[in-house]
Amino acid sequence: MMEVIQSLRQALPLRDVLTSLAIALVLARYLASSEKHEQPRLKNTLSSSFSTQIAIPVGFFALSFASRVWLALVNKYVPEPYLDEVFHIPQAQTYCEGRFWDWDDKITTPPGLYLISVGYHKLRMFTECSPSSLRSNNTVAILLALVAAQCRHLIEVRAAERAGKQAPTGTSFDTYYTGLNIALFPVLFFFSALYYTDVMSTLVVLVAYRNHLLRLAPRPPGFVNDLWTVLLGVGALFMRQTNVFWVVVYMGGLEAAHVLLTVERGSQHPLTKLHDPPLTWSSPDDWFFCVVTLVTTALCNPVRVLRQIWPHISILALFAGFVAWNGGVVLGDKSNHVATIHLAQMLYIWPLLAFFSAPLILPSILGGVSRPIHYLRSVLSLTSKRATLLSLPYTLLTIILSLAVVKYNTIIHPFTLADNRHYMFYVFRYTILRSPTIRLSLVAAYTACRWVVWDQLAGTSHATSPPKQQQQQQQQQQPTTKPAPQAPTQITPTPDHHHAPPSTTTALLWLLTTALSLITAPLVEPRYFILPWVFYRLLLPSSSSSSSRPPSSSPPTPPGSNTDDTTMPTPAPERNPLARLSAWVGGPWGPVGEGRLVLETGWFVVVNAVTMYMFLMRGFYWWGEDGAVGDGGRVQRFMW
Repeated sequence: MMEVIQSLRQALPLRDVLTSLAIALVLARYLASSEKHEQPRLKNTLSSSFSTQIAIPVGFFALSFASRVWLALVNKYVPEPYLDEVFHIPQAQTYCEGRFWDWDDKITTPPGLYLISVGYHKLRMFTECSPSSLRSNNTVAILLALVAAQCRHLIEVRAAERAGKQAPTGTSFDTYYTGLNIALFPVLFFFSALYYTDVMSTLVVLVAYRNHLLRLAPRPPGFVNDLWTVLLGVGALFMRQTNVFWVVVYMGGLEAAHVLLTVERGSQHPLTKLHDPPLTWSSPDDWFFCVVTLVTTALCNPVRVLRQIWPHISILALFAGFVAWNGGVVLGDKSNHVATIHLAQMLYIWPLLAFFSAPLILPSILGGVSRPIHYLRSVLSLTSKRATLLSLPYTLLTIILSLAVVKYNTIIHPFTLADNRHYMFYVFRYTILRSPTIRLSLVAAYTACRWVVWDQLAGTSHATSPPKQQQQQQQQQQPTTKPAPQAPTQITPTPDHHHAPPSTTTALLWLLTTALSLITAPLVEPRYFILPWVFYRLLLPSSSSSSSRPPSSSPPTPPGSNTDDTTMPTPAPERNPLARLSAWVGGPWGPVGEGRLVLETGWFVVVNAVTMYMFLMRGFYWWGEDGAVGDGGRVQRFMW
């Protein structure tokens, strides 16, 4: 420990600490500038002065300082290029020398990171492109927090506009805290100290996403913004080829849906109006009807749709031209990176999302353990005949399809089994490769993880809502009274519509884009799941907006409709200790935000600390059959 502290004192001078503080103050000032005219403080929002002067700068400083500490430790213990850096760093140094046409055929990703590195080194007037200076490119991880918080805020604004409510004028604490946690995402934060493309690629995609959210404003975007959209999309493609799915399919699809929701209907036929209910209130038949109406309404309004999404079509055309010119998607080493259909990736994603979102799904897990029968009936919608007819076939179909995918489409890439430095090697070794029986039995885990992850995305809390019998007893005990008439009041932002669940179209487009970006990759790597997790986390509603589904004895009533003049009874206090703990974890903790966000930060800190320790301190050697040290005597290290 003393050696680590001494290394930090040498590698992290006071100047860098002061630089981190200055950056934190500037970014906090920029993020909080929109809060000057904010409405009175909400339950999950800090006061403007406190958040600006203390909370936000401290958070940004902690993130910036942590990234610099991590970089200093990596430069101290791993000064030479490691693993993929062996290819990336020499290529970047070639670009720094001005030889832009020299290319290493073993590199498969575009040169966006190297071009940014050249500009970064010229801006900072570095004398050479050393491994340590190139790695410092990725300390821009702090900007991820800023851009992610802005994206989260714009999602809140667009949700409020769509609901016809007053949009939030300031950044809530939940929004700011979500941005910090996204930057702390272990797979992302780990590579902020290595010269990999993932951090910069994620930042560029988030910038493009922020621009996309601005394009969804009530006023249509202008031609200049259209050109800027194309430029950002091309910039994202210069980082990673798979970004085409996010900037074209996801963002382009959302813009098409936005246009179709605002178009005037020329007919009363239901297929001429986009069916797009909130995910909380949608079921499998809503998902099907949403897809059908998305196609039919687009065919009925082609000019309006093309006017909005032509920048995304242009990006797709440019990408298609690149593929035709290059003879494939990857730039080099095409033999080991052949696109294939790997459907099992869409099974692996659910345990991964559940693992990293463990604090967020904890209320569902605790409630499910405390009331397993109630949870199972609720999550399967077995409380009414109509819901059962929809839910049971859907659940059985997904299980059957999952079993078929596991049996016939499980792909084990040679790289997965050949490299014991990656955690995925051990995951496959001790689970999927143990036996065919264990491989098939994992479908139960995939299904359970999919339930809880989708629950959180939809903003439902089956496990924490009181059982139906308890609700009926409460309704019998309390008299029904009609609400007193209220004078019209000014609508002010509330946490409920600040962090409302996404619409069905948004969730389905996220699922489609995730599938396209994953099933084309034969290799299973946690880095491939970064963008699916980031967008999932941005869309995730806060616990203040999470609510249980309506009683399934009757069809769900859309939010805002009023079918009963009676007031809802107040739920009785929960006596089950696990259920009480579930509600406590899921609820707010006083004025400092939501408990789940604090737990999420703690969870990420623990995971980061463990993976950083394993990488730096638990190195090992490869030994040959003759007893000689392999790989030139270099130390091997564990990593994602």
